[in-house]
Order: sequence, then structure tokens, then C-alpha cells
Amino acid sequence: MSMGHRVIYVEKCEHLKLYLDNLKVEINGNDILFPISDIQILVIDNYKSNMSVPLINKLTENNVCTVLCGIDHLPKSYLLPMNGHFSSSGNIEKQIHWENEKKDYIHQEIVRCKILNQIEILKQNEKSFEVIKKLYNFTDDLLPGDITNREGLAAKMYFRELYGDNFIRFDEDVINAGLNYGYSIFRSLITSIIVAKGYLPNLGIFHKGKQNMFNLSDDIIEVFRPIVDNYVYTEMREDLFFKKEHKEALIQLTNKRVVIDDRKQTVANAINVMLDSIFRYFDDVDTKLLFPLPILYDL
Repeated sequence: MSMGHRVIYVEKCEHLKLYLDNLKVEINGNDILFPISDIQILVIDNYKSNMSVPLINKLTENNVCTVLCGIDHLPKSYLLPMNGHFSSSGNIEKQIHWENEKKDYIHQEIVRCKILNQIEILKQNEKSFEVIKKLYNFTDDLLPGDITNREGLAAKMYFRELYGDNFIRFDEDVINAGLNYGYSIFRSLITSIIVAKGYLPNLGIFHKGKQNMFNLSDDIIEVFRPIVDNYVYTEMREDLFFKKEHKEALIQLTNKRVVIDDRKQTVANAINVMLDSIFRYFDDVDTKLLFPLPILYDL
């Protein structure tokens, strides 16, 4: 599956149109053209922007991950195609019948990788050895389906160690604003790749929210969250306001490389590799599950 590589953040544009397979951005009477086949993520952060229907259809046709922000500048909507893949009905049939035992094992391994990636971020930022040791112990105690909730216990310790004892997830503060924004961008990219592979993002492995259209995306994002956590820690913890530069940098995290299966891959390719290994595992339990490391490299 080919994907573009450009990440575009639109803030001042009034009109976005399609022009000969290009995204045409009109700003102050000037037109800027971007070939749609080059775009991986398009974030529109202007409440007054107008998009044409031909452009919307061309973006979904090319599986561009398109995120629309609200008046509060936070991601509110994703554009997704109705027909993702030539074999989607077969894939969805398989997805509906994924075995619980296999789902529990994948759940356990995703949580293991997430905690190991959290440890990596703590190490990088020279955090407490005691906390790191405790998180390693949690990975040793993991059970299928994480029935003893090692993920939740690890997250509480990890966030406190990273952002301080007073940090509370989902508070209204700049750190949470950065985390929520970064996670939304990763979630939208993961969702667009799931759909492009012909699977349903709302049928998850261990996330099962009835109102959640992105349960599977939320399963996959767990191992990528520490990438966002690290940016917010290193670049935002001293700030009082969530700035435009932060948003652009958080979007650009998806334009970096990570190591997966001993190779450096773009974040989008790493999501592909991870998803493929999970989908193969449901067909063949001898398949090795592949997960990314959280350290970023420039393209």
C-alpha cells in the first residue's frame, strides 16, 4: 500500500479545492498546489475553511488521513472512505470471528510493549531507577488479557514520574492538551491505515466501547503513545499555553522514523508492519508480533 509522505497543517486558508489531482490552497488571493498523492496527513485548523466535495472525494480515494479541527483547535472529525480495500468484506468477516484466546495474547503483548516503551522514555530522561525497576516487574507479571491491570498501574507510576506527583491525566492543563492533541493525530493516521487494509476501526481487540468508532485504533495506538509523551515532556512541560508551534511539531512526529523488526521505518510504515503482524497472527499463531520502539529518527 503506497502512502504519501507529506504532513500538511492548514491554518489560514479560506478555501481548499481540487485542481488536477492537486490540493489547491487559496490564501490571500494566492494559490498553493500540493500533489494529493504526496500527502499522508492533512490537518485543517481553521473553523472558517471551506472544502469542495470533489476534493473530499479525492482525499478519501487516495487514503489521505484528513483531520478537521473545531473552533477550539482540537481534532473533531476524520474523513474516511466508505470503500477501503478490495477484500474488505472477507477481512471484516474474519475480524468478527477473531478468537478470544488470541485477542487476550495480543492484548498482553501490546501492554508489554507499551510498558517497555514507557521505560525507554523514562531512561532517556534519566528518571528514577526504582520506578523503572517496578515497571520491569509489571512486564514480568503480565497475564493474557492483562486481567490484573498492569497497564493501569504502570501508567499511573509512569505519568507521575514523568510529569510530577501533581499530574492528573485529563486535567485541563497544557500537558494534557499536548497529549490529547498528539494522540488524536496518531489515532487518525492509524485509523486511515486500518481502513485502507479493509478492516473496521471500531471492532477492537481489547477496547470495546460501544460508542467508540475507533476501538481497534485505540488498541494499536497504545505502543505509540510514549512517542507523544516524550515530546510533551521535553518541549512543553515548562509552558503555560498550548501553542501553534506545539501543534505543528506534534503533527510532524508522524513524519519521523522508528525502529521496528530491527529496521528504521517511517511511523506510517511501522503502523503497517505492526498491523500486518497482528492480522497474520490471527491466521497463524506462529507469527511473530512486531512492535515499534519509541525513539524517533529524522527521515
